[in-house]
Amino acid sequence: MHATCTTKALLKFALVILLSGCAATSPRIDQRFTELAQQLWQAEQRLQQTEPGQLTDMSAEALAQRQQQRLGWQRKLEQFDVSALSEQNRINHAILSYRLADKIDEYRFGAHLMPLTSESGFHSSLGFLAQRSALRSLTDYQNYIRQLAAIPRYMQQQTDWMRQGLATGMTQPKAVLAGFEQSIISYVAADPTQSVFFQPFRTQPAYISEQEWLQLQADAKQQIRLAVNPAYQAFYQFMLDEYLPGARDTIAASALPNGAAYYQNRLQHYTTLPLTPAEVHQIGLDEVKRIRAEMQQVISELGFNGSFADFIRFLRTDPQFYPKTADELMRYAAFLSKKADAELPKLFKTLPRTPYGVVPVPAEIAPKYTTGRYSGPSRDDQAGFYWVNTYRLDRRPLYEMEALTLHEAVPGHHLQVALAREQADLPEYRRSFYTSAFGEGWGLYSEYLGLEMGFYQDPYSNFGRLTYEMWRAARLVVDTGMHSMGWSRQQAIDFMAGNTALSMHNVTTEIDRYISWPAQALSYKLGEITIKRLRAEAEQQLGERFDVREFHDQVLVNGSLPLPILEQQLRRYISSAQQRASAQ
Repeated sequence: MHATCTTKALLKFALVILLSGCAATSPRIDQRFTELAQQLWQAEQRLQQTEPGQLTDMSAEALAQRQQQRLGWQRKLEQFDVSALSEQNRINHAILSYRLADKIDEYRFGAHLMPLTSESGFHSSLGFLAQRSALRSLTDYQNYIRQLAAIPRYMQQQTDWMRQGLATGMTQPKAVLAGFEQSIISYVAADPTQSVFFQPFRTQPAYISEQEWLQLQADAKQQIRLAVNPAYQAFYQFMLDEYLPGARDTIAASALPNGAAYYQNRLQHYTTLPLTPAEVHQIGLDEVKRIRAEMQQVISELGFNGSFADFIRFLRTDPQFYPKTADELMRYAAFLSKKADAELPKLFKTLPRTPYGVVPVPAEIAPKYTTGRYSGPSRDDQAGFYWVNTYRLDRRPLYEMEALTLHEAVPGHHLQVALAREQADLPEYRRSFYTSAFGEGWGLYSEYLGLEMGFYQDPYSNFGRLTYEMWRAARLVVDTGMHSMGWSRQQAIDFMAGNTALSMHNVTTEIDRYISWPAQALSYKLGEITIKRLRAEAEQQLGERFDVREFHDQVLVNGSLPLPILEQQLRRYISSAQQRASAQ
Protein backbone atom coordinates (compact mmCIF):
# COMPACT_ATOMS: atom_id res chain seq x y z
CA MET A 1 0.00 0.00 0.00
CA HIS A 2 1.23 3.48 -0.82
CA ALA A 3 -0.07 4.72 2.52
CA THR A 4 2.27 2.41 4.39
CA CYS A 5 5.15 3.22 2.06
CA THR A 6 4.59 6.94 2.50
CA THR A 7 4.63 6.74 6.27
CA LYS A 8 7.66 4.45 6.25
CA ALA A 9 9.42 7.00 4.07
CA LEU A 10 8.71 9.74 6.61
CA LEU A 11 9.95 7.60 9.49
CA LYS A 12 13.03 6.64 7.48
CA PHE A 13 13.67 10.35 6.93
CA ALA A 14 13.39 11.00 10.67
CA LEU A 15 15.96 8.28 11.35
CA VAL A 16 18.28 9.69 8.68
CA ILE A 17 18.07 13.15 10.29
CA LEU A 18 18.77 11.63 13.69
CA LEU A 19 21.89 9.88 12.44
CA SER A 20 22.99 12.60 10.03
CA GLY A 21 25.79 13.73 12.33
CA CYS A 22 27.52 10.46 11.49
CA ALA A 23 26.81 10.56 7.75
CA ALA A 24 28.81 12.34 5.07
CA THR A 25 26.81 14.30 2.53
CA SER A 26 27.80 14.26 -1.12
CA PRO A 27 27.80 17.65 -2.92
CA ARG A 28 27.55 15.85 -6.26
CA ILE A 29 24.46 13.86 -5.23
CA ASP A 30 23.08 16.97 -3.60
CA GLN A 31 23.37 18.92 -6.85
CA ARG A 32 21.81 16.09 -8.86
CA PHE A 33 18.87 16.01 -6.49
CA THR A 34 18.43 19.80 -6.59
CA GLU A 35 18.28 19.68 -10.38
CA LEU A 36 15.80 16.78 -10.37
CA ALA A 37 13.64 18.45 -7.73
CA GLN A 38 13.39 21.61 -9.81
CA GLN A 39 12.57 19.61 -12.95
CA LEU A 40 9.95 17.61 -11.08
CA TRP A 41 8.31 20.71 -9.62
CA GLN A 42 8.24 22.53 -12.95
CA ALA A 43 6.71 19.46 -14.58
CA GLU A 44 4.08 19.20 -11.84
CA GLN A 45 3.26 22.87 -12.30
CA ARG A 46 2.76 22.26 -16.01
CA LEU A 47 0.35 19.44 -15.16
CA GLN A 48 -1.60 21.75 -12.85
CA GLN A 49 -1.56 24.75 -15.15
CA THR A 50 -3.57 25.20 -18.30
CA GLU A 51 -3.05 27.05 -21.52
CA PRO A 52 -4.34 30.65 -21.40
CA GLY A 53 -8.10 30.66 -21.75
CA GLN A 54 -8.45 26.96 -20.87
CA LEU A 55 -9.51 24.91 -17.86
CA THR A 56 -7.90 21.70 -16.58
CA ASP A 57 -8.40 18.73 -18.89
CA MET A 58 -10.20 16.08 -16.81
CA SER A 59 -10.47 13.49 -19.55
CA ALA A 60 -9.57 9.85 -18.85
CA GLU A 61 -6.55 10.11 -21.14
CA ALA A 62 -5.24 13.23 -19.39
CA LEU A 63 -5.64 11.76 -15.90
CA ALA A 64 -3.98 8.49 -16.88
CA GLN A 65 -1.06 10.36 -18.48
CA ARG A 66 -0.54 12.45 -15.32
CA GLN A 67 -0.54 9.29 -13.22
CA GLN A 68 2.15 7.67 -15.35
CA GLN A 69 4.32 10.78 -15.23
CA ARG A 70 4.04 10.96 -11.45
CA LEU A 71 4.89 7.28 -11.07
CA GLY A 72 8.01 7.93 -13.13
CA TRP A 73 9.05 10.84 -10.94
CA GLN A 74 8.40 8.75 -7.85
CA ARG A 75 10.78 6.07 -9.13
CA LYS A 76 13.47 8.68 -9.76
CA LEU A 77 13.11 10.06 -6.24
CA GLU A 78 13.39 6.59 -4.75
CA GLN A 79 16.77 6.09 -6.47
CA PHE A 80 18.45 8.73 -4.30
CA ASP A 81 20.46 7.87 -1.21
CA VAL A 82 18.71 10.28 1.15
CA SER A 83 21.50 10.02 3.74
CA ALA A 84 23.93 11.57 1.22
CA LEU A 85 21.82 14.73 0.89
CA SER A 86 22.15 17.94 2.88
CA GLU A 87 19.67 18.41 5.71
CA GLN A 88 17.46 20.81 3.75
CA ASN A 89 17.50 18.55 0.72
CA ARG A 90 16.43 15.63 2.92
CA ILE A 91 13.41 17.70 3.88
CA ASN A 92 12.88 18.62 0.23
CA HIS A 93 13.05 14.96 -0.76
CA ALA A 94 10.54 13.94 1.91
CA ILE A 95 8.07 16.68 0.96
CA LEU A 96 8.26 16.02 -2.77
CA SER A 97 7.78 12.30 -2.08
CA TYR A 98 4.81 13.04 0.18
CA ARG A 99 3.16 15.34 -2.38
CA LEU A 100 3.66 12.83 -5.18
CA ALA A 101 2.35 9.91 -3.13
CA ASP A 102 -0.85 11.83 -2.38
CA LYS A 103 -1.60 12.51 -6.06
CA ILE A 104 -0.76 8.93 -7.01
CA ASP A 105 -2.85 7.46 -4.19
CA GLU A 106 -5.88 9.64 -4.90
CA TYR A 107 -5.96 8.50 -8.51
CA ARG A 108 -5.30 4.88 -7.55
CA PHE A 109 -8.23 4.85 -5.12
CA GLY A 110 -10.55 6.69 -7.54
CA ALA A 111 -10.96 9.96 -5.65
CA HIS A 112 -11.62 11.71 -8.98
CA LEU A 113 -14.93 9.83 -9.09
CA MET A 114 -16.08 11.94 -6.10
CA PRO A 115 -15.08 15.53 -6.98
CA LEU A 116 -17.15 17.08 -4.18
CA THR A 117 -17.69 17.05 -0.43
CA SER A 118 -20.76 17.94 1.60
CA GLU A 119 -19.51 21.56 1.64
CA SER A 120 -18.38 22.25 -1.90
CA GLY A 121 -17.11 20.85 -5.16
CA PHE A 122 -15.61 21.70 -8.55
CA HIS A 123 -18.63 23.89 -9.34
CA SER A 124 -17.99 26.15 -6.33
CA SER A 125 -14.25 26.16 -7.03
CA LEU A 126 -15.02 27.64 -10.45
CA GLY A 127 -16.80 30.46 -8.62
CA PHE A 128 -13.36 31.73 -7.56
CA LEU A 129 -12.03 31.78 -11.10
CA ALA A 130 -11.96 35.59 -11.18
CA GLN A 131 -10.05 35.81 -7.89
CA ARG A 132 -7.42 33.36 -9.10
CA SER A 133 -6.96 35.12 -12.43
CA ALA A 134 -4.35 37.84 -12.75
CA LEU A 135 -6.23 40.37 -14.90
CA ARG A 136 -3.63 42.97 -15.90
CA SER A 137 -4.15 43.38 -19.63
CA LEU A 138 -6.75 43.21 -22.39
CA THR A 139 -5.45 39.74 -23.27
CA ASP A 140 -5.96 38.58 -19.66
CA TYR A 141 -9.61 39.62 -19.79
CA GLN A 142 -10.08 37.92 -23.14
CA ASN A 143 -8.53 34.72 -21.78
CA TYR A 144 -10.85 34.86 -18.78
CA ILE A 145 -13.83 35.01 -21.16
CA ARG A 146 -12.42 32.00 -23.02
CA GLN A 147 -12.32 30.18 -19.67
CA LEU A 148 -16.01 30.94 -19.21
CA ALA A 149 -16.60 29.38 -22.61
CA ALA A 150 -14.65 26.28 -21.49
CA ILE A 151 -16.80 25.68 -18.39
CA PRO A 152 -19.35 23.37 -20.12
CA ARG A 153 -16.66 20.93 -21.27
CA TYR A 154 -14.94 20.93 -17.87
CA MET A 155 -18.19 20.38 -15.96
CA GLN A 156 -19.27 17.65 -18.35
CA GLN A 157 -15.99 15.81 -17.79
CA GLN A 158 -16.50 16.00 -14.02
CA THR A 159 -20.10 14.86 -14.39
CA ASP A 160 -18.95 11.89 -16.46
CA TRP A 161 -16.60 10.84 -13.63
CA MET A 162 -19.45 11.15 -11.13
CA ARG A 163 -21.63 9.00 -13.37
CA GLN A 164 -18.87 6.38 -13.40
CA GLY A 165 -18.75 6.66 -9.61
CA LEU A 166 -22.48 5.88 -9.49
CA ALA A 167 -21.86 2.76 -11.55
CA THR A 168 -19.01 1.53 -9.34
CA GLY A 169 -20.30 2.55 -5.89
CA MET A 170 -17.74 5.35 -5.49
CA THR A 171 -20.11 8.15 -4.46
CA GLN A 172 -20.68 10.50 -1.59
CA PRO A 173 -23.31 9.24 0.85
CA LYS A 174 -26.88 10.30 0.27
CA ALA A 175 -27.15 11.40 3.91
CA VAL A 176 -24.71 14.32 3.51
CA LEU A 177 -26.10 15.71 0.25
CA ALA A 178 -29.50 17.04 1.35
CA GLY A 179 -29.85 20.52 -0.12
CA PHE A 180 -26.53 20.29 -1.96
CA GLU A 181 -28.24 21.15 -5.24
CA GLN A 182 -28.90 24.67 -3.96
CA SER A 183 -25.15 25.33 -3.99
CA ILE A 184 -25.28 24.67 -7.74
CA ILE A 185 -28.37 26.57 -8.84
CA SER A 186 -27.26 29.64 -6.87
CA TYR A 187 -24.63 30.22 -9.58
CA VAL A 188 -27.30 30.56 -12.29
CA ALA A 189 -28.08 34.26 -12.74
CA ALA A 190 -30.95 35.36 -14.98
CA ASP A 191 -29.22 38.73 -15.26
CA PRO A 192 -25.63 38.01 -16.34
CA THR A 193 -24.38 41.21 -14.72
CA GLN A 194 -25.41 39.75 -11.34
CA SER A 195 -23.42 36.55 -11.88
CA VAL A 196 -20.32 35.97 -9.74
CA PHE A 197 -18.53 35.30 -13.03
CA PHE A 198 -19.21 38.89 -14.18
CA GLN A 199 -17.36 40.37 -11.20
CA PRO A 200 -14.18 41.33 -13.16
CA PHE A 201 -16.27 43.47 -15.51
CA ARG A 202 -17.83 45.77 -12.93
CA THR A 203 -14.88 48.18 -12.74
CA GLN A 204 -13.14 49.37 -15.89
CA PRO A 205 -9.33 49.51 -15.63
CA ALA A 206 -7.55 52.57 -17.03
CA TYR A 207 -5.50 50.58 -19.55
CA ILE A 208 -8.57 49.37 -21.49
CA SER A 209 -10.42 51.74 -23.82
CA GLU A 210 -14.15 52.41 -23.59
CA GLN A 211 -14.84 50.55 -26.82
CA GLU A 212 -12.77 47.54 -25.77
CA TRP A 213 -14.45 47.51 -22.36
CA LEU A 214 -17.95 47.52 -23.81
CA GLN A 215 -16.99 44.64 -26.07
CA LEU A 216 -15.52 42.68 -23.15
CA GLN A 217 -18.68 43.20 -21.11
CA ALA A 218 -20.85 42.08 -24.03
CA ASP A 219 -18.72 38.97 -24.59
CA ALA A 220 -18.77 38.09 -20.88
CA LYS A 221 -22.55 38.43 -20.67
CA GLN A 222 -22.92 36.27 -23.77
CA GLN A 223 -20.73 33.48 -22.31
CA ILE A 224 -22.59 33.60 -19.01
CA ARG A 225 -25.90 33.23 -20.86
CA LEU A 226 -24.79 30.64 -23.42
CA ALA A 227 -22.12 28.64 -21.58
CA VAL A 228 -22.00 29.18 -17.82
CA ASN A 229 -25.72 29.20 -16.97
CA PRO A 230 -26.56 26.13 -19.12
CA ALA A 231 -23.59 24.20 -17.69
CA TYR A 232 -24.68 24.87 -14.10
CA GLN A 233 -28.30 24.14 -14.96
CA ALA A 234 -27.28 20.80 -16.50
CA PHE A 235 -25.20 19.89 -13.44
CA TYR A 236 -28.12 20.86 -11.20
CA GLN A 237 -30.44 18.53 -13.12
CA PHE A 238 -27.86 15.75 -13.00
CA MET A 239 -27.69 16.07 -9.23
CA LEU A 240 -31.48 16.01 -8.87
CA ASP A 241 -32.26 13.30 -11.41
CA GLU A 242 -29.28 10.94 -11.13
CA TYR A 243 -26.74 11.57 -8.38
CA LEU A 244 -28.92 12.22 -5.37
CA PRO A 245 -31.23 9.24 -6.06
CA GLY A 246 -28.28 6.99 -6.93
CA ALA A 247 -25.87 7.98 -4.16
CA ARG A 248 -24.98 5.26 -1.66
CA ASP A 249 -26.94 4.70 1.54
CA THR A 250 -23.83 3.82 3.58
CA ILE A 251 -21.63 6.49 5.17
CA ALA A 252 -18.34 4.69 5.92
CA ALA A 253 -15.26 5.08 3.73
CA SER A 254 -14.72 1.39 4.44
CA ALA A 255 -17.93 0.71 2.46
CA LEU A 256 -16.36 2.11 -0.70
CA PRO A 257 -14.53 -0.16 -3.17
CA ASN A 258 -11.25 -1.09 -1.45
CA GLY A 259 -12.56 1.17 1.30
CA ALA A 260 -10.63 -0.05 4.34
CA ALA A 261 -7.32 0.47 2.54
CA TYR A 262 -8.53 3.84 1.26
CA TYR A 263 -9.36 5.05 4.77
CA GLN A 264 -6.03 3.83 6.17
CA ASN A 265 -4.31 5.63 3.31
CA ARG A 266 -6.16 8.90 3.99
CA LEU A 267 -5.54 8.57 7.75
CA GLN A 268 -1.80 8.27 7.25
CA HIS A 269 -1.77 11.01 4.62
CA TYR A 270 -3.60 13.56 6.76
CA THR A 271 -1.89 12.73 10.07
CA THR A 272 1.56 11.84 8.62
CA LEU A 273 1.75 9.29 11.44
CA PRO A 274 1.88 5.44 11.41
CA LEU A 275 -1.36 5.04 13.36
CA THR A 276 -4.35 2.73 12.96
CA PRO A 277 -7.99 3.83 13.24
CA ALA A 278 -8.26 2.00 16.58
CA GLU A 279 -5.24 3.85 17.99
CA VAL A 280 -6.60 7.23 16.88
CA HIS A 281 -10.00 6.37 18.33
CA GLN A 282 -8.48 5.66 21.75
CA ILE A 283 -6.43 8.87 21.72
CA GLY A 284 -9.67 10.69 21.05
CA LEU A 285 -11.51 9.02 23.92
CA ASP A 286 -8.68 9.91 26.31
CA GLU A 287 -8.66 13.54 25.20
CA VAL A 288 -12.46 13.81 25.45
CA LYS A 289 -12.30 12.60 29.04
CA ARG A 290 -9.59 15.11 29.98
CA ILE A 291 -11.24 18.10 28.32
CA ARG A 292 -14.67 17.20 29.71
CA ALA A 293 -13.25 17.52 33.24
CA GLU A 294 -11.89 21.01 32.43
CA MET A 295 -15.25 22.05 30.99
CA GLN A 296 -17.02 20.87 34.12
CA GLN A 297 -14.65 22.97 36.21
CA VAL A 298 -15.68 26.13 34.29
CA ILE A 299 -19.35 25.28 34.79
CA SER A 300 -18.75 24.89 38.52
CA GLU A 301 -16.88 28.20 38.70
CA LEU A 302 -19.84 29.93 37.04
CA GLY A 303 -22.12 28.55 39.74
CA PHE A 304 -24.50 27.10 37.17
CA ASN A 305 -27.26 25.06 38.79
CA GLY A 306 -27.79 22.11 36.48
CA SER A 307 -26.18 19.27 34.58
CA PHE A 308 -23.62 19.47 31.76
CA ALA A 309 -26.43 18.90 29.27
CA ASP A 310 -28.46 21.70 30.89
CA PHE A 311 -25.53 24.10 30.55
CA ILE A 312 -25.05 23.19 26.89
CA ARG A 313 -28.77 23.73 26.27
CA PHE A 314 -28.48 27.14 27.96
CA LEU A 315 -25.57 28.12 25.70
CA ARG A 316 -27.40 26.95 22.56
CA THR A 317 -30.64 28.76 23.29
CA ASP A 318 -29.97 31.97 25.23
CA PRO A 319 -30.07 34.99 22.85
CA GLN A 320 -27.34 36.82 24.81
CA PHE A 321 -24.73 34.57 23.21
CA TYR A 322 -25.68 35.24 19.58
CA PRO A 323 -25.18 38.23 17.25
CA LYS A 324 -28.26 40.12 16.11
CA THR A 325 -26.87 41.08 12.71
CA ALA A 326 -24.21 39.91 10.29
CA ASP A 327 -22.54 43.29 10.69
CA GLU A 328 -22.24 42.74 14.45
CA LEU A 329 -20.59 39.36 13.91
CA MET A 330 -18.18 40.69 11.28
CA ARG A 331 -17.23 43.70 13.41
CA TYR A 332 -16.53 41.45 16.39
CA ALA A 333 -14.37 39.15 14.25
CA ALA A 334 -12.43 42.16 12.94
CA PHE A 335 -11.97 43.54 16.49
CA LEU A 336 -10.64 40.22 17.75
CA SER A 337 -8.29 39.99 14.77
CA LYS A 338 -6.73 43.36 15.52
CA LYS A 339 -6.47 42.50 19.22
CA ALA A 340 -4.58 39.34 18.26
CA ASP A 341 -2.29 41.30 15.91
CA ALA A 342 -1.11 43.46 18.79
CA GLU A 343 -0.07 40.44 20.88
CA LEU A 344 2.05 38.72 18.23
CA PRO A 345 5.43 40.38 19.02
CA LYS A 346 5.31 38.86 22.50
CA LEU A 347 5.33 35.35 21.05
CA PHE A 348 7.07 35.64 17.68
CA LYS A 349 10.38 37.06 16.49
CA THR A 350 9.42 36.87 12.83
CA LEU A 351 6.12 38.20 11.50
CA PRO A 352 4.81 38.12 7.91
CA ARG A 353 4.49 41.20 5.73
CA THR A 354 1.39 39.85 3.94
CA PRO A 355 -1.81 41.34 5.42
CA TYR A 356 -5.15 39.62 5.83
CA GLY A 357 -8.78 40.72 5.66
CA VAL A 358 -11.97 39.59 7.38
CA VAL A 359 -14.86 38.73 5.04
CA PRO A 360 -18.07 36.66 5.16
CA VAL A 361 -18.23 33.18 3.68
CA PRO A 362 -19.64 33.51 0.12
CA ALA A 363 -23.42 33.28 0.24
CA GLU A 364 -23.50 30.57 -2.44
CA ILE A 365 -21.83 28.01 -0.16
CA ALA A 366 -22.60 29.36 3.32
CA PRO A 367 -25.61 27.13 4.23
CA LYS A 368 -23.57 23.91 4.29
CA TYR A 369 -20.19 25.50 5.05
CA THR A 370 -18.20 25.32 8.25
CA THR A 371 -18.27 28.19 10.76
CA GLY A 372 -15.07 29.84 9.50
CA ARG A 373 -12.01 29.24 7.38
CA TYR A 374 -8.80 30.81 6.16
CA SER A 375 -8.29 31.46 2.45
CA GLY A 376 -4.66 32.11 1.59
CA PRO A 377 -3.44 34.33 -1.25
CA SER A 378 -2.86 32.64 -4.60
CA ARG A 379 -0.65 35.47 -5.87
CA ASP A 380 1.87 37.89 -4.38
CA ASP A 381 -0.45 40.86 -4.99
CA GLN A 382 -3.21 39.37 -2.83
CA ALA A 383 -3.92 39.32 0.89
CA GLY A 384 -5.09 36.35 2.91
CA PHE A 385 -8.68 36.25 4.17
CA TYR A 386 -10.34 35.07 7.34
CA TRP A 387 -13.81 33.87 6.33
CA VAL A 388 -16.64 34.12 8.86
CA ASN A 389 -19.95 32.35 8.22
CA THR A 390 -22.86 34.77 8.70
CA TYR A 391 -25.56 32.29 7.66
CA ARG A 392 -28.01 31.43 10.47
CA LEU A 393 -26.80 33.94 13.06
CA ASP A 394 -28.70 32.09 15.78
CA ARG A 395 -26.17 29.28 15.24
CA ARG A 396 -23.00 31.44 15.46
CA PRO A 397 -22.27 31.86 19.19
CA LEU A 398 -20.05 34.77 20.14
CA TYR A 399 -18.33 32.78 22.89
CA GLU A 400 -16.59 30.71 20.18
CA MET A 401 -15.27 33.68 18.23
CA GLU A 402 -12.02 34.18 20.13
CA ALA A 403 -10.89 30.61 19.48
CA LEU A 404 -12.10 30.72 15.87
CA THR A 405 -10.24 33.96 15.15
CA LEU A 406 -6.98 32.79 16.71
CA HIS A 407 -7.18 29.58 14.64
CA GLU A 408 -8.13 30.98 11.24
CA ALA A 409 -6.35 34.35 11.30
CA VAL A 410 -3.43 34.96 13.68
CA PRO A 411 -1.45 33.39 15.17
CA GLY A 412 -3.07 30.51 13.29
CA HIS A 413 -3.39 29.89 9.57
CA HIS A 414 -2.59 33.32 8.20
CA LEU A 415 0.61 33.67 10.22
CA GLN A 416 1.80 30.17 9.36
CA VAL A 417 0.87 30.23 5.66
CA ALA A 418 2.14 33.79 5.06
CA LEU A 419 5.47 33.10 6.77
CA ALA A 420 5.93 29.94 4.71
CA ARG A 421 5.23 31.84 1.46
CA GLU A 422 7.76 34.50 2.44
CA GLN A 423 10.65 32.09 3.19
CA ALA A 424 12.81 33.25 0.29
CA ASP A 425 15.53 30.66 1.01
CA LEU A 426 13.15 27.75 0.47
CA PRO A 427 12.23 26.40 -2.99
CA GLU A 428 8.76 27.22 -4.24
CA TYR A 429 7.45 23.71 -3.63
CA ARG A 430 8.31 24.14 0.06
CA ARG A 431 6.79 27.63 0.35
CA SER A 432 3.49 26.47 -1.14
CA PHE A 433 3.38 23.12 0.67
CA TYR A 434 0.65 22.52 3.23
CA THR A 435 -0.09 19.40 5.20
CA SER A 436 -3.10 19.27 7.51
CA ALA A 437 -1.24 17.62 10.38
CA PHE A 438 1.07 20.62 10.63
CA GLY A 439 -1.22 23.45 9.50
CA GLU A 440 -4.33 22.39 11.41
CA GLY A 441 -2.26 21.28 14.38
CA TRP A 442 -0.73 24.75 14.42
CA GLY A 443 -4.21 26.30 14.18
CA LEU A 444 -5.44 24.40 17.22
CA TYR A 445 -2.21 25.15 19.10
CA SER A 446 -2.84 28.81 18.28
CA GLU A 447 -6.20 28.62 20.04
CA TYR A 448 -4.32 27.44 23.12
CA LEU A 449 -1.84 30.34 22.74
CA GLY A 450 -4.77 32.66 23.36
CA LEU A 451 -4.31 31.93 27.06
CA GLU A 452 -0.86 33.52 26.84
CA MET A 453 -2.17 36.40 24.71
CA GLY A 454 -4.74 37.63 27.22
CA PHE A 455 -7.83 36.11 25.59
CA TYR A 456 -10.54 33.99 27.27
CA GLN A 457 -10.93 36.33 30.25
CA ASP A 458 -14.68 35.78 30.09
CA PRO A 459 -15.54 32.27 31.42
CA TYR A 460 -17.98 31.71 28.56
CA SER A 461 -15.23 32.43 26.01
CA ASN A 462 -12.93 30.08 27.92
CA PHE A 463 -15.66 27.46 27.70
CA GLY A 464 -15.81 28.26 23.99
CA ARG A 465 -12.08 27.52 23.77
CA LEU A 466 -12.60 24.22 25.54
CA THR A 467 -15.57 23.31 23.37
CA TYR A 468 -13.43 23.98 20.29
CA GLU A 469 -10.69 21.73 21.70
CA MET A 470 -13.33 19.13 22.54
CA TRP A 471 -14.67 19.48 19.01
CA ARG A 472 -11.26 18.45 17.63
CA ALA A 473 -10.84 15.64 20.16
CA ALA A 474 -14.31 14.31 19.40
CA ARG A 475 -13.36 14.23 15.72
CA LEU A 476 -10.84 11.51 16.47
CA VAL A 477 -13.65 9.44 17.92
CA VAL A 478 -16.45 10.07 15.41
CA ASP A 479 -14.34 10.03 12.23
CA THR A 480 -12.75 6.67 13.02
CA GLY A 481 -16.05 5.51 14.49
CA MET A 482 -18.03 6.17 11.31
CA HIS A 483 -15.43 5.19 8.75
CA SER A 484 -13.91 2.15 10.43
CA MET A 485 -16.02 0.94 13.38
CA GLY A 486 -19.59 0.86 12.15
CA TRP A 487 -20.90 4.03 13.81
CA SER A 488 -24.07 5.53 12.36
CA ARG A 489 -24.38 9.20 11.41
CA GLN A 490 -26.81 9.74 14.29
CA GLN A 491 -24.45 8.07 16.75
CA ALA A 492 -21.71 10.50 15.69
CA ILE A 493 -24.08 13.49 15.94
CA ASP A 494 -25.14 12.44 19.44
CA PHE A 495 -21.53 12.05 20.59
CA MET A 496 -20.52 15.44 19.24
CA ALA A 497 -23.64 17.18 20.56
CA GLY A 498 -23.27 15.56 23.97
CA ASN A 499 -19.69 16.69 24.48
CA THR A 500 -19.46 20.17 22.89
CA ALA A 501 -21.37 23.45 23.00
CA LEU A 502 -21.48 23.63 19.22
CA SER A 503 -24.90 24.54 17.89
CA MET A 504 -26.84 21.63 16.44
CA HIS A 505 -26.56 23.22 13.00
CA ASN A 506 -22.77 23.22 13.34
CA VAL A 507 -22.76 19.68 14.73
CA THR A 508 -24.65 18.21 11.77
CA THR A 509 -22.69 20.30 9.25
CA GLU A 510 -19.43 19.08 10.76
CA ILE A 511 -20.44 15.42 10.93
CA ASP A 512 -21.45 15.56 7.26
CA ARG A 513 -18.08 17.12 6.48
CA TYR A 514 -16.23 14.24 8.19
CA ILE A 515 -18.34 11.68 6.33
CA SER A 516 -17.61 13.26 2.95
CA TRP A 517 -13.92 14.02 3.64
CA PRO A 518 -12.54 10.90 5.36
CA ALA A 519 -9.68 11.33 7.88
CA GLN A 520 -8.95 15.02 7.23
CA ALA A 521 -10.55 15.89 10.58
CA LEU A 522 -7.99 13.70 12.40
CA SER A 523 -5.11 16.03 11.59
CA TYR A 524 -6.03 18.87 13.98
CA LYS A 525 -5.76 17.22 17.36
CA LEU A 526 -2.88 14.91 16.51
CA GLY A 527 -0.88 17.85 15.17
CA GLU A 528 -1.61 19.98 18.23
CA ILE A 529 -0.67 17.14 20.59
CA THR A 530 2.68 16.82 18.80
CA ILE A 531 3.48 20.57 18.94
CA LYS A 532 2.48 20.82 22.62
CA ARG A 533 4.53 17.75 23.51
CA LEU A 534 7.60 19.13 21.74
CA ARG A 535 7.20 22.50 23.46
CA ALA A 536 7.02 20.74 26.85
CA GLU A 537 10.23 18.87 25.99
CA ALA A 538 11.96 22.13 25.05
CA GLU A 539 10.79 23.88 28.23
CA GLN A 540 11.93 20.97 30.40
CA GLN A 541 15.32 20.50 28.77
CA LEU A 542 16.21 24.18 28.33
CA GLY A 543 14.79 25.45 31.60
CA GLU A 544 15.41 29.17 32.07
CA ARG A 545 17.02 29.34 28.62
CA PHE A 546 13.74 28.42 26.91
CA ASP A 547 12.60 31.30 24.68
CA VAL A 548 9.03 30.90 23.42
CA ARG A 549 9.65 33.35 20.57
CA GLU A 550 12.63 31.33 19.39
CA PHE A 551 10.69 28.08 19.77
CA HIS A 552 7.86 29.39 17.58
CA ASP A 553 10.35 30.58 14.97
CA GLN A 554 11.86 27.09 14.92
CA VAL A 555 8.43 25.50 14.46
CA LEU A 556 7.60 27.74 11.49
CA VAL A 557 10.98 28.38 9.86
CA ASN A 558 10.84 25.33 7.56
CA GLY A 559 7.27 25.89 6.44
CA SER A 560 4.68 23.14 6.69
CA LEU A 561 6.24 19.78 7.63
CA PRO A 562 5.06 16.21 8.17
CA LEU A 563 5.05 15.60 11.92
CA PRO A 564 7.97 13.12 12.08
CA ILE A 565 10.14 15.71 10.30
CA LEU A 566 8.97 18.51 12.59
CA GLU A 567 9.82 16.38 15.60
CA GLN A 568 13.35 15.71 14.42
CA GLN A 569 13.93 19.36 13.51
CA LEU A 570 12.81 20.58 16.92
CA ARG A 571 14.88 18.00 18.74
CA ARG A 572 17.93 19.15 16.79
CA TYR A 573 17.12 22.72 17.85
CA ILE A 574 16.86 21.65 21.52
CA SER A 575 20.15 19.77 21.30
CA SER A 576 21.92 22.74 19.65
CA ALA A 577 20.57 25.13 22.29
CA GLN A 578 21.86 22.84 25.04
CA GLN A 579 25.29 22.66 23.41
CA ARG A 580 25.47 26.44 23.11
CA ALA A 581 24.53 26.78 26.76
CA SER A 582 27.23 24.29 27.80
CA ALA A 583 29.86 26.16 25.81
CA GLN A 584 29.14 29.46 27.54
